Amino acid sequence: MTENTSTIHSGGTQTGGDVGTGDLETAVIDVLRSCYDPEIPVNIYDLGLIYEVRIDGGDQAYIRMTLTSPMCPVAESLPVEIETKVRDIGRLSDVTVEVVWDPPWTPELMSEDARLELNMF
Repeated sequence: MTENTSTIHSGGTQTGGDVGTGDLETAVIDVLRSCYDPEIPVNIYDLGLIYEVRIDGGDQAYIRMTLTSPMCPVAESLPVEIETKVRDIGRLSDVTVEVVWDPPWTPELMSEDARLELNMF
């Protein structure tokens, strides 16, 4: 079994990975860009909430993420929404979403597009 690991850095730069799972990684990232924190008009990917996207064994997605704060009102619902939407890709045998608090989220993790959208320059 071949393991593919890709780490997503703020702004959407992807490192690692192999060609065989690149289309799944792209599909997962596209789904993440369709998810929003309801209090912030920027998708969670460009907001910098996604720390890692990994495709293991060719069809198992692992997403490591954070939230803007532990008291975020969507702390319980957003990870479930993400898992459900990523599962809808259909070519994945399993999806795991792990919420971590270290390192804590800071506005510096946002992409340039997100900073422009929120006038944070």
